[in-house]
Parts: sequence; C-alpha cells; structure tokens
Amino acid sequence: MRHGPAMGGPGHRQSYRDGLVTVADGLRLHYRDYPGTSDRPPILCLHGLTRNARDFADFAKQFSPRFRVIALDFRGRGESEFDPQPERYNPLTYAGDLRQLLDELGIAQVIVVGTSLGGIVAMILAALAPQRIAAAVLNDVGPQLEQKGLDRIQSYVGKDLRFKSWEEAAAAIAVNNAGLPASYGQSDWVRAARRVCREQDGAIRYDYDMAIANVFNSVSAAPKYDMWPVFGALAAKPLLIVRGEKSDLLSAGALDRMMAQAPSAQAVTVAGAGHAPTLTEPDALLAIDAFLSEVAP
Repeated sequence: MRHGPAMGGPGHRQSYRDGLVTVADGLRLHYRDYPGTSDRPPILCLHGLTRNARDFADFAKQFSPRFRVIALDFRGRGESEFDPQPERYNPLTYAGDLRQLLDELGIAQVIVVGTSLGGIVAMILAALAPQRIAAAVLNDVGPQLEQKGLDRIQSYVGKDLRFKSWEEAAAAIAVNNAGLPASYGQSDWVRAARRVCREQDGAIRYDYDMAIANVFNSVSAAPKYDMWPVFGALAAKPLLIVRGEKSDLLSAGALDRMMAQAPSAQAVTVAGAGHAPTLTEPDALLAIDAFLSEVAP
C-alpha cells in the first residue's frame, strides 16, 4: 500500500467522504463516496487498468447529489492496499471485492459505470450476481478488444518510471494515450497526469502497483477467453455503451456486434476521443444524463 495525502491543495474542499472496506483476504480498499439521494440506485464507478477513483471526480460532480456516486480504487491502485499475491490482480477478484463493498455499504443494486477494465469487471459482476446491477454504462470496452489497443497498453503498463516534473509526467501520459484527444493542450495533459500519478520521495510516479502488469501481460499473450456469453448477462440490463471515435481498443465493428446482441441498448460515440473517453465530454454527458433519466427517473 502507498501512503500519502489525498489529492487536493491545502484549501481543497472535498465533496465526498473517503471510505475503507476490508475484503475477505484482509486487504483494505479505498473508495470515494459522493452524497446523493436514497431514492435511486447509487452509481458505482469502476476505473481502467492503471487508473484510480480520481478519474471520476468531475463525473461525480455532474451527478451528485442527484445520485449517490461511489468510486472505488481497485486493489493495488490509488489509496487501496497493494496485494502481496499479484496473481489476485484479476477481474474475478475485483468482482468479488465489489460484492463485498456493496454488502458492507448495505446497497442492494447499483448503476455501474465501467471504463475499460472496469467495464470487464461489470460484465463479470452481471454474470455472477445479476441482481446487484440495475443498469450499466460501458465506457470504451466490450467482449471483443482490438490487439492494437492491447499492445499499446502493454507497452507502458508496469514500467516504474520517475518523472522530475508534472510537465514531464504529462508528456508521458500523452504518449501512453496516443496523443488523444488531439484537442488537449499541455494543461489538459498535466491534469490527466495528476489523476494517474502521485508524488513520492521527491519524484512523480504512477499511482499503482507495478505487479498489476503480471496478469495483464500473461492474459494478453494467452489464447483469448470468449467474453460474449459474459457480456450477455449485462446485455439483459438497461445498457449504454460509450465509444471513443478514435478508440484502438473497441472497434466500430465490435460495437455493432454488441448492439446486435443487446438490441435494447443505447450507444454514443464521443467525437475525437481515443481510449477512453473521460465521460465529461458534452456528447458523453448528454447521453449519460438521458440514460439515467430513463432508468432512474
């Protein structure tokens, strides 16, 4: 586990409370809990492979307090403890952690918003415990992923780099994201770096356990597991699929096939976005707001 202050300067006013849950194997996992009404299912935000709950700070501000919004740090990320057994860094484990989190908080059902890895975990949760999911938003992920995008992620995950400045870190994050969206300037990439990196011992480094790369790399090199039956469990729920127009992980063809399997699902393509949209783009916000108004009026 890494130790350190939460993000935000001395005058920063938190709009959420920090929570900790101890899961079955003894790890303590951190989550942000943004206040909201008890009349609707909470929104549960699940981040990507190398990311953390900070990714959803702006998203949460859009929908809290209309909804209670919970953003979890998966084990080995952000403020959650690192796992001494790295083989447990896998989607099945994360789905089990989610069930324990919901039990601990006394939450029967959630609207899941899953980005990349978070969307895969959402699909698995739907297969294991369909009663826990009221609806879902899949952000630039599906049961069929493009090798080009997997190769790009594999090129940087698990490399424990040290940066001398936020500007240097921002340049690396831009490369990791293939320079997308092209509309981003340096200040945007610095903000992105502050979401995915932390300061430690006079340097800036990525905010996750480098051992998460072990399982990802072994899975990327292995024969692919057929995720379409797992997607079918989520396809039975109210579903919105978000895709970045220039995504190298979720192709337009894969999205078409997903929509064919889930004919009642909705989809939106975020102009100019790669993998993955932040969900604060106007296209994404309009689609998510309309979707939430339908499933939880």
